[in-house]
Amino acid sequence: MTKTRPSRPCPMCRRPRSEEFTPFCSQRCKDRDLAQWFGDGYSLPAEPVDPESIAQTDWDGQE
Repeated sequence: MTKTRPSRPCPMCRRPRSEEFTPFCSQRCKDRDLAQWFGDGYSLPAEPVDPESIAQTDWDGQE
C-alpha cells in the first residue's frame, strides 16, 4: 500500500491547487505571483550595492 502525500495548497491564496495551473489554483494567482517577481516583491536581504561598481565590473575576468 502506497502512502500519498497531502496536496499542498496554492501558495498565493491557500485554496486547493489546480492541475492546469500547478502549483497555483488559477490563472489569477499565477499572474499575481508573476507580478510579485516583476515588482521585486521577492528578494533576499543583502548589503546595498553601488550601481557604479557593478557597471565597472569586468564580467569576463579580463582586466
